[in-house]
Amino acid sequence: MKSIAQIVCEHPFFEGLDTEFCDLMCGCARNVRFNAGEYLFHQGDDADYLYLVRHGQVALELAVPGKAPVRFQTLHDGDVVGISWILPPYHWACDARAIGLTRAIAMDAHCLRNKCDQDPALGYAVLNRLLPILAGRLHATQMQILDVYGAPEGPAG
Repeated sequence: MKSIAQIVCEHPFFEGLDTEFCDLMCGCARNVRFNAGEYLFHQGDDADYLYLVRHGQVALELAVPGKAPVRFQTLHDGDVVGISWILPPYHWACDARAIGLTRAIAMDAHCLRNKCDQDPALGYAVLNRLLPILAGRLHATQMQILDVYGAPEGPAG
């Protein structure tokens, strides 16, 4: 059976990170599981965790008053859920719901922020891993909007 340190350090988010940094981050980690339909977090709540998906699928959704939630992205094994922990005011920007049984590593956000604040090189390494995820989510959301509303016809103006 693998230790939590092995699981964390082998996750794509931390893969290739300096071993000393990875070991340091493991102090913030614990195993969690979510059943189908269970929420990892809700929009507007405190962003207290970063989740490393080990197995399962997680839907990122936006609440729409009077309508069913709108799913704008589905995350899978090896993905990261919950990047709002890094940006003040540290509140979730959307809902995250397990589609099926999902196993993950929950990284305590307060612990992560403290470790990144104490070691700027670690903070820089973590930020360099988060920024491509953020850019990818923005691009995926843009594509979803184009899918729903279609590309504009003719020149704007």
